[in-house]
Amino acid sequence: MAKKEKTGRKLVAQNKKARHDYHILDTYECGMVLTGTEVKSLRQGRSSLVDGFVQIDGGEAWLHNAHIPEYAQGTWTNHSARRKRKLLLHRAEIDKLDSKSQETGHTIVPLAIYFKDGRAKVEIALAKGKKEYDKRQTLREKQDTRESNRAIAAARRRQHAQRAQRV
Repeated sequence: MAKKEKTGRKLVAQNKKARHDYHILDTYECGMVLTGTEVKSLRQGRSSLVDGFVQIDGGEAWLHNAHIPEYAQGTWTNHSARRKRKLLLHRAEIDKLDSKSQETGHTIVPLAIYFKDGRAKVEIALAKGKKEYDKRQTLREKQDTRESNRAIAAARRRQHAQRAQRV
């Protein structure tokens, strides 16, 4: 009897603060080199990317400070929660990320950890730090769009109610 392949994308952890603190310039999907207990812990939906960052070292990409807690049923084979994990990218992507991250104000941040077709993936982004006024401007724009959408919806409801009264 063959194993059934899992399809689709199951989100495990997301770094919402990264989208608030940085302008996202380019995103990449890459695999991770994990141990068995790390995969089991991720499948339970336990992970955090809050302090995570990516560093290019010796021609390889490494994910630092991503917290994957120890597997509860693990034994002496358990992993350390904040160890650095190797990311699997093509050579051209690593070289491009390395050259761009050397520029002033640019960094590489993890955005999400998820399972895609049964394999653990991490979405990383080349990002540039936002200034404080940029963050306020972004929040203001979100609030304005939310308010305009509410006003449009309320106007449509009133219009619909008026049509119903005429009939």
